[in-house]
Amino acid sequence: MSDAPVHAHGVGPDSLPAVSKADYPYPDDEFDAPPDPTAPRGVHRAPRSAWSRWWPFLAVLVLAPALAYGIVAFATRGGDLPISSGGSDADETPAPTATAPQTPGAEPTGEETEPAGEQEPTQEETSAPAPDFATTVTVYNAAGIQGLAAKGAERLEQAGFTEVVPTNFTGTKPEASTVYYASEEDSTTASVVASALGISAVELDPAQAPSGVVVVLVSALP
Repeated sequence: MSDAPVHAHGVGPDSLPAVSKADYPYPDDEFDAPPDPTAPRGVHRAPRSAWSRWWPFLAVLVLAPALAYGIVAFATRGGDLPISSGGSDADETPAPTATAPQTPGAEPTGEETEPAGEQEPTQEETSAPAPDFATTVTVYNAAGIQGLAAKGAERLEQAGFTEVVPTNFTGTKPEASTVYYASEEDSTTASVVASALGISAVELDPAQAPSGVVVVLVSALP
């Protein structure tokens, strides 16, 4: 057998007819033009500038805070807006109440009366006499304690009285130590005497005190 290759249909590569440019029936196109030996081949791009690479990041840094602030401000302002009822603030102001004119000669109302603390003093307060430290005060010892009348007289002199007479008591003594005075004019003086000696009983009794103030001591001084 022969070792020569057998081609399909009995046609080998050498059997294809050669076609010359003169026999090419189609006009030339861009693919028929010879390539420019100086032109770049493949995909080529111009180098990018630094601004073109960084401006997207700068835009995000500037716009993101502004957008967040706008959202927060809108939400806050939208929640604080009051709901208007259709009326102005002037409609909510209460109208002043009218007061009735005062009729001449009419009695004042309870609100126009003077307070209790500013009332004029009563007759008793204005007529209360001042204590007279020159009034004669007689101090009786009815307790049988030696020196008791002298001790009482000493206290009264220290209180400011100038006419004090200590002596012993005879007669019916009261149940408790008592200060007697002769008239209403001596009431204030008698009260000062009782306060100086620590005595609570003060009586108007002209029989026990014909004049001035009389003190009857039936127990030791407090």
